[in-house]
Amino acid sequence: MNGNRAVRQPGLDELRLLAKVARMYHEKGIRQPKIAAELNLSQARVSRMLKQAVEVGIVHTVVTMPSGVHSDLEDELQGKYGLRDAVVVDTVGDDVLPALGSGAAAYIDMTLTGGHVIGISSWSETLIAAVDRMPRKSVPVVDRVVQIVGGLGDAAVQMQATRLTARFAELTGGMPVYLPAPGLVGTPAVRRAMMNDVSVRDVLGTWGQLTDALVGIGSLEPSPLLQRSGNAVAESDQEELRRLGAVGDVCFRYFDEEGKHVRSTFDQRVIGVTAKELLAVPRRIGVAGGERKYSAIRAALLGGWVNILITDLAMAEKLLGE
Repeated sequence: MNGNRAVRQPGLDELRLLAKVARMYHEKGIRQPKIAAELNLSQARVSRMLKQAVEVGIVHTVVTMPSGVHSDLEDELQGKYGLRDAVVVDTVGDDVLPALGSGAAAYIDMTLTGGHVIGISSWSETLIAAVDRMPRKSVPVVDRVVQIVGGLGDAAVQMQATRLTARFAELTGGMPVYLPAPGLVGTPAVRRAMMNDVSVRDVLGTWGQLTDALVGIGSLEPSPLLQRSGNAVAESDQEELRRLGAVGDVCFRYFDEEGKHVRSTFDQRVIGVTAKELLAVPRRIGVAGGERKYSAIRAALLGGWVNILITDLAMAEKLLGE
């Protein structure tokens, strides 16, 4: 009876991870425990995936790449930039958000194994797209979901930041931890005062416990969402950052084209995770793509601001084509 059982055909995002696991095991000779550790999966999950790769026809005597899966490019990105992992997705037309959201949702869903403390950036359209596409886990796999950049701002769009943290926590079974402060304030003195507030300090204490950070990668020009949020970077701040060589940011922490942290007066007004705290998080998952983000993404990789990249095919080829 089992011999006649129809094999469920996985979706493209699941095929992508199946193909990655199959190549690591069959072509590179990596043992299952090491695969599990590198991809943040359980060993039992790796074993099931290898069996499934055979069932759906990915594995014969060699690994056959399904259409739309770019494991070779992912391997090259890992090697060139020293990444822990990479996911490359196909896009339709100029709008990369749907594909990036789908790819990120599938990757995050499949690599959450339990006990995570996840920091999540507030103002990222790619992260909103990812969380909108995530399935609900049947059992809790996350302990806490912590906001790592202030989310207060214009009331009309402030709900986006709160909703992002709340929805991700709801889907993964974690407890949401909100940062009750704006992402950007007027002066360093105001920032110091707010950082000493007891409700803010309680959140700051969790940042050293993060196992994962889920972030977008921003260019110097604010996204439309950030512009509407009340936390957008003013033109005078952009001029200062541009003068100092900034090309992009993660969580409002700006860096130059080589990925080095740019220290500025703007930096002293941000209420959010520090560069040092962010770089200490074991898994730093960056979700970003689109032509205008090239300089920022490249710099983020060179500086180690993210060690897992989820991006689109055109961006991957550009990053590798230098």
